[in-house]
Amino acid sequence: MSRDQPRARRVYAWEDRVIAPLDRSLVPFARMQALVDYVWAEAGLHWPPRVHRKRPSKRVVATGSRLAIEAPAELPSWVLLHEIAHAMTADHDGAGDGHGPAFMGVYVGLLVRHARLDLGHLAATLATAGIPWDPSARPVFLDPSPAAGAVPKTG
Repeated sequence: MSRDQPRARRVYAWEDRVIAPLDRSLVPFARMQALVDYVWAEAGLHWPPRVHRKRPSKRVVATGSRLAIEAPAELPSWVLLHEIAHAMTADHDGAGDGHGPAFMGVYVGLLVRHARLDLGHLAATLATAGIPWDPSARPVFLDPSPAAGAVPKTG
């Protein structure tokens, strides 16, 4: 068993109990890339992961990495946000936080921003479920931008 499996099971149970009843919206596959692109750009990021078709599986609904999100014909919007959070907390080699505090911090931020869920409620239910999260977590590869005061490299 991987180190992340117990954390993942707790997160999935929390999602089933707390998130799924609050967000019943579904995203058809044809709209997923546009949604990923929007969330990515809104976070100030470039080069979003590509959305690919995933064959139906009883075990895994969707997967997300820095380079790709695999999804079936239709997906609850919160599941797509979950996979986007995985993409935002993994590097190009696939190393990431799994379902740890950085992932959960980014995911909660996406749920609040894009699914309009209440931060206080999410924080309270995470505490009750014993799931640690980092409220200050950010994507691991934020691009420096001149507007943010970064000096672009030349040559």
